[in-house]
Amino acid sequence: MTEIAGDLTPITYLVLTTVAFAAGFISSIAGAGGMITLPALLWAGIPPLDALGTNKFQSVFGTFSSALNFFQKGHLSLASLWPGLLAASAGAALGTWSVTRLGGEQLQTLLPILLVAISLYFAFSPRISDIDSKPRMTNGWFNLLVGGGIGFYGGFFGPGMGSFYALAFAALLGYNMRSATAHTKPLVLATNATSMVIFILGGHLLLGLALCMSVAQFIGARLGSNLVISRGAGLVKPVIIAATLLVALKLLLEA
Repeated sequence: MTEIAGDLTPITYLVLTTVAFAAGFISSIAGAGGMITLPALLWAGIPPLDALGTNKFQSVFGTFSSALNFFQKGHLSLASLWPGLLAASAGAALGTWSVTRLGGEQLQTLLPILLVAISLYFAFSPRISDIDSKPRMTNGWFNLLVGGGIGFYGGFFGPGMGSFYALAFAALLGYNMRSATAHTKPLVLATNATSMVIFILGGHLLLGLALCMSVAQFIGARLGSNLVISRGAGLVKPVIIAATLLVALKLLLEA
């Protein structure tokens, strides 16, 4: 890892740090930041597992920044989320362990279809708004099924995880889009942090680069979450639709 980090030029560091800022900004609104940073890390010639570990490390700081901002400004309540956080961490640990032993080819084929379906739901569902609606699931079942299930997916594969969580909060618990986006962040944070620890224990991290990108992620996520707070569904809805469609298109082209 040291040799790889030493081979990266200052320009490469600057480019990757700038990419991390943009990813933090976008991810705080609609998720999918990893679909920006991970290809950039691979483009820089970093081996896949080191790229995954570095990507998880820096994304944790961006998600923490936006989650902290939502919490400080009263848009996030952690009391009801603790069971979901534990379920997300357990699912992420199992998913990360599984992906090191299994291929993700079938999931990669299915994912673009799911992402297109999500974008259509966000575009046309009356539940996606600035107004809360009636819940369709209890908090207990939501924490177990959504926290654990999407946590597993986040550890195993990951693209669009933030959009999946936001959709679940809006469609199943009836949250408005500002609140759904805010409550997504702790679950994404728990998922990514768990995966990050497993990658670090495996030695898959470029620490110097990860720290530079983390600072940029933190700042970008702070700015993006401020926009969510001020603009609500008018901002979140079109950005999530665009992000999910772009991720779906990218995966289809790769397939």
